[in-house]
Amino acid sequence: MNQQYSLKDVRKGLKVAVFSGAAIFAVVSQSVAQETVTYGTDGGGLLDVVMEAQIKPAEAKHGFRVVVDASADRYPVVKAQVASGKPTWDVFDGAAGYCARGTNEGMFEPLDYSLIPNAEALPEKFKHENWLGITSYATVLGYNTETYGENGPKTWADFWDVEKFPGRRALRNYARPMLEIALLADGVAPEDLYPLDVDRAYAKLAEIKPHIDIWWTSGAETTQLLFDGEVDMIPMWDGRATTVVNEGGAAAFSRNQAIMEVTCIAVLKGSAHKDAAMKLIDSLLDPVGQAKLGEGWTVGPLNPKFAEHIDSERLKTLTTAPENVKTAVPLDAAWWASPAGEAAEARWLEFMQKG
Repeated sequence: MNQQYSLKDVRKGLKVAVFSGAAIFAVVSQSVAQETVTYGTDGGGLLDVVMEAQIKPAEAKHGFRVVVDASADRYPVVKAQVASGKPTWDVFDGAAGYCARGTNEGMFEPLDYSLIPNAEALPEKFKHENWLGITSYATVLGYNTETYGENGPKTWADFWDVEKFPGRRALRNYARPMLEIALLADGVAPEDLYPLDVDRAYAKLAEIKPHIDIWWTSGAETTQLLFDGEVDMIPMWDGRATTVVNEGGAAAFSRNQAIMEVTCIAVLKGSAHKDAAMKLIDSLLDPVGQAKLGEGWTVGPLNPKFAEHIDSERLKTLTTAPENVKTAVPLDAAWWASPAGEAAEARWLEFMQKG
């Protein structure tokens, strides 16, 4: 749903005062002339935090208006819009695999790093010609403490152990990172994951499939499933798991072998507002804004300077805290964007359709 913010004061003013014809024309002309940047991103509670911590400050700093289009499955939208020749989105974010794939498929504009000075602090591995990393998140193992007490599952192998840990289970209805999780459960060492042994991963998933009660498709769904006790264990994003715990749910989660993914950001090919889009990206990388984002949501800012602006105790709870990074398993976005990765993802539908 498109959300428009900066016209609020104009509309309010038109309601409470009687302007002369010239004054009304001046106000309307100013609002029409204001440049608009449309941003395709995720929704829910995360978007609420991003709005306050990053987007509103970007609007105030640069004088443009940001229209947010919240969409769960964004890359197909990107492809359709770029194919039309007149994309309505200017900026897109998503899992890094989509940015790697989009680069291969010619979906994005080259970045003008002269307009993104905050990118200078990013580690080189997160900076590319057509996209850059902005935040990181992790898939962790959440579980119900009323079911398991203090001895809940701690590893992906535990998730597969239905005798030691009986209970209702959920998995994500998506190949990434379920294939990584399956291989780790089967004893593959993190450093030996890639290239993924796709046949082995699907065979391991076939073992647990009869014990899966729910296949989830959105982050909001995982929050509800764990909080309401509808499942006893579930791989879910760390921000969602933290929300359940903080809101008093009978839940805990393990970061052991958490699958760490990078959220990327890019400008759509053919954007009519390229310079403004670059400036928005720069604001999204501002260390103060990234710190505020980390304070409001369990996500790992990738600008290292954010750590200078955030409480040390809060830092420990985030994906990119040094201690959490040590136990995490980085997902290889380039592999998922390769022909082998695309084939592995395409195979998921066949796997789900089998009895």
